[in-house]
Amino acid sequence: MIIFYNSSLQKATFFLTGFQGLEELHGWISIPFFSIYLTVILGNLTVLHVIRTDATLHEPMYYFLAMLALTDLGLCLSTLPTVLGIFWFDAREIGIPACFTQLFFIHTLSLVESSVLLSMSFDRYVAICNPLRYSTILTPRRIVKMGLSSVLRSALLILPLPFLLKRFHYCRSHVLAHAYCLHLEIMKLACSSIIVNHIYGLFVVACTVGVDSLLIFLSYTLILHAVLGKASRQERLRALNTCISHICAVLLFYIPMIGLSLVHRFGEHLPRIVHLLMSCVYLLVPPLMNPIVYSIKTKQIRQRIMKKFEFVKSPRCFQ
Repeated sequence: MIIFYNSSLQKATFFLTGFQGLEELHGWISIPFFSIYLTVILGNLTVLHVIRTDATLHEPMYYFLAMLALTDLGLCLSTLPTVLGIFWFDAREIGIPACFTQLFFIHTLSLVESSVLLSMSFDRYVAICNPLRYSTILTPRRIVKMGLSSVLRSALLILPLPFLLKRFHYCRSHVLAHAYCLHLEIMKLACSSIIVNHIYGLFVVACTVGVDSLLIFLSYTLILHAVLGKASRQERLRALNTCISHICAVLLFYIPMIGLSLVHRFGEHLPRIVHLLMSCVYLLVPPLMNPIVYSIKTKQIRQRIMKKFEFVKSPRCFQ
């Protein structure tokens, strides 16, 4: 394959690869990926529908859960067209505008998810450490401001990346190792120095994911201190039980992220498929598992979903 240049517009076409060398098995590989995408979409839409239609769930904790579901849904839809396009139609070419747009949404939504998890940890901190002021601190207006600030912070920090990449000429291999566009991979194809991109990328990660993870750790340190101060063992268990779903969501987000970072930095000798699988785990496992975890561990969500299914199965709905 060769890179296509337009001399007047200086545009190039990148080629996505995915599971290179397994092209004959793409039909079979697409089955689990399609199943995961379908489960992610249905699971997060179900959580959103239950929260929207049940007035008893119109509380801060569930508003933040709805934000998490929206973010996971957007992250899933950002990668779905190119991943399934490769498997089903062998559609590997992607233009620079489309590639940079996908890159923007993938990285922005990843940072939004980190911000939402931080907001959820603050919600648990207020609920456990200051329960009498819970409803006055986390008002609907303040929750909306927290959600908008998460989106604006992430979007504004990621917005320079496409422009930093646009100034490069890509004279090296134009083949991308994944089935979607990522900043770290595209900048390595540039002919000129990428030190500015490296520094800015590290700055973005440090002031978003780095700060968020430290604040989440701090909030749970304060929560644990408050819980251990409770007199009754039953009260301590009840308080900690309200945090289990959120702790699982945090681990589902940060463990794959750390694993992917370690593989990129120290795993150059590892087979290429390991890099691909770690990338897929990072982008697909949190959106897949979050609605499942919250449906199982959160009693209110579980009961409402079961009621919805009972209504669907009821003979009345077919009359």
